[in-house]
Amino acid sequence: MVFSEPVFLFMFLPVALLLYYAVPFRFKNAVLFLTGLLFYAWGEPVYVLIMILSTLIDYCAGRVMDKFDSNKSIRKVALIVSVVMNLSLLGVFKYSGFFVESINSVFGNVMNNPNLPLPIGISFFTFQSMSYTIDLYRRNIKVQKNFINFAAFVTMFPQIVAGPIVLYDDVARELENRKIDIDSISNGISVFICGLCKKVLIANSVGELWTTVKASDYSTLPAATAWLGIIAFTLQIYFDFSGYSDMAIGMGKMLGFNFPKNFDYPYISKTVSEFWRRWHMTLGGWFKSYVYFPLGGSRNGKFRTIRNLLIVWFLTGMWHGASWNFIIWGVYYGIILILEKFVFAKVIDKLPAAVTRTYTLLMVVIGWVIFEISSPAAELEFIGSMFGASGAFFDISTLNMLHNYAVIIIVAAVVASGIPMKICKKFFANNKLGAVQIAGEAVGMATCIAYLVDASYNPFLYFNF
Repeated sequence: MVFSEPVFLFMFLPVALLLYYAVPFRFKNAVLFLTGLLFYAWGEPVYVLIMILSTLIDYCAGRVMDKFDSNKSIRKVALIVSVVMNLSLLGVFKYSGFFVESINSVFGNVMNNPNLPLPIGISFFTFQSMSYTIDLYRRNIKVQKNFINFAAFVTMFPQIVAGPIVLYDDVARELENRKIDIDSISNGISVFICGLCKKVLIANSVGELWTTVKASDYSTLPAATAWLGIIAFTLQIYFDFSGYSDMAIGMGKMLGFNFPKNFDYPYISKTVSEFWRRWHMTLGGWFKSYVYFPLGGSRNGKFRTIRNLLIVWFLTGMWHGASWNFIIWGVYYGIILILEKFVFAKVIDKLPAAVTRTYTLLMVVIGWVIFEISSPAAELEFIGSMFGASGAFFDISTLNMLHNYAVIIIVAAVVASGIPMKICKKFFANNKLGAVQIAGEAVGMATCIAYLVDASYNPFLYFNF
C-alpha cells in the first residue's frame, strides 16, 4: 500500500508542511484542501472523487439549511439527503460485497458480487463530514459558507484516512483563526515522533510475531504459542492505531489545530466499560452523540437501554468491517457492557484492582481474537488452543518466539501501562533535561527512518476501516 512506503513520510509531509508555512494565512486552508486531495489521491487515485462527492453533498446541505433556516421541512430534507448519501457511499463501497455474499450463501449464486475495492478511510471521512450536517441541523454549530474552509476540514491530510474522528465543532474556530508558533510546532514534532516510534519500532516488531502465529494450524497450536500470538496482536493494534493517532495529533499541532485525544492507556482499565472510554475515544463519542443519545440513551428504562446498547455495538462492529467476525465482535462487547452495567457492577466494585484489570484484559484479548480472525469456526479453534485444546502447552517454536520477541513484548507492555510517560513528564516538566528530550527524539526519528528504509513489513491496520 502506497501509504505504508517510506516515501510517504520522507517526501510528502515535509513538502506539504513547508508549502503550508510559506503561504500567507488566507491561503493556508486552500493548501490544506489541495494537499489533502493529493495525499489521498496518492493512495486512491480514483476514489478521491468519492471524498470530494461527500464533501460537496454536506457543504451544499449545510448551505440549504442556512438559507432556509426558518423552514423546518426543508432543513430536515437537507439533513436526510446528507445522511442517506453518506451512508449510501459506505453501503455501496464497504458493505455491498458482504451483503451479496451473505445472500448467495443462503439462496445460492443469485447475485453477482461487485467486488468493489474499499476506499481507504471511508468510514472516517464520511462520519466526520456527516457530523457537520447533523450538528448544523441541531443548531449546535454555525454554517461554514466558505467551501475551501469546509473542504479543508474534511480533507485535512493528517487524520483523513485513520482518524481521530474530528468533529467540525472541534476545529471550527481554528479554521478561521489559529495560532502557529514555535511552541506549537515543537510540541507537534514531539507528539509526532512519539507516535512514529510507537508505530514503527513497537507495532511493526510485535506484529511480525502475530503474522507468524496467525498463519499456523490452530488445531495443533500449543497454548503458550497461541497466547504469545494474540498478546502480540493486542499490543500491535494498540501501538499501530494509537501511534497513527499521535502522529495525526502531532501534525495537527504543527498546522495550528488541536485534534481530540483518541487513546488514554486503555489496557490499564479496570472494566470493559472503562476500556471503551479509553480506546478510540473519538469513535465512541461519535456513536454516543449521533446514535446512543438520539435513541434515548439510558433515560427510558432498562429494556430500552439494553436495546440501545445492542444497536450501538452492532453498528460499531459493522463500522469496523463488512464481515461476520466484526459483527460478532460488536455484539460480544455489547453483551459484556450490558452485563457489567446491570448484573456485575456491584461485584466488580468490590474486587481488588488486580483482579478486575486481569478480567478486563482477558475479555479484551478474547475480543481481539474475534476481531482479527475472520472465520467464526477458526476463532473458536484458536480460543480453544489458548486454553489447551490442542493438548500441548509449548514446543520448540514457542521457545524460539520467546527468544526472538520476549524483550519487545515486555517493552511494549511497559509502555502501554503509561509508566514511562509519567516518568518523562516528571523529568521534562518546566523544560528540565530539555536537551536530553531533543536528543532522544532525534535518535528515535533516525531509528524509525532506518527501520522504514530497511523493513518490508509496515502495515497500517486502521487504514482498512
